[in-house]
Amino acid sequence: MIIALAGRRIGQAGDSNALFPDANTQRVRERLKSLFQEVGATALVASGACGADLLAMEVAKGLGLKRRMVLPFERDRFLASSVTDRAYARDWGAVFRNVTDEIGTEHGLIVLDDAGEGDAAYRAVNGKILDEAQRLAREGHTQAIAVVVWDGKPREGGDLTEAFANQAGTRSLSVKEVLTTDKSRGS
Repeated sequence: MIIALAGRRIGQAGDSNALFPDANTQRVRERLKSLFQEVGATALVASGACGADLLAMEVAKGLGLKRRMVLPFERDRFLASSVTDRAYARDWGAVFRNVTDEIGTEHGLIVLDDAGEGDAAYRAVNGKILDEAQRLAREGHTQAIAVVVWDGKPREGGDLTEAFANQAGTRSLSVKEVLTTDKSRGS
């Protein structure tokens, strides 16, 4: 099973309203590990933002899965815009550098040259994550599923995690959720 994953970034240190509270990092890590094992995952395709993406990459490494990381632009620019741009309790920059170094040597780092800017760049990443997961599934004669790691509900005014889930659904991929909070949908 090939996992295509997208999800929430970790909340800033001290943010009690975060969609992915830092205090839930270990719980989400355990949920990801359980899901990957339950579905018999063999590979993970995700991006590299702090939170859901990097946690999933660490879990995948621990389970011995093949990993692919998709970035909208070069590594240092992504690091500054999506990893170290906020104050966190954990040094996510070090995690990102370690993971990208490991994945780069495995030839699993995909950098889009023409992804655009802002939300358009991240939409392009979502599409490439799904494309790559489906390609790996075809090559391996297996299936791909999408995993969204979020608080269970879309943000007002547009939500790229929701858009990822919707795009996966239009491709007839099963979509599974891993919750970043203890709140269920609609609460």
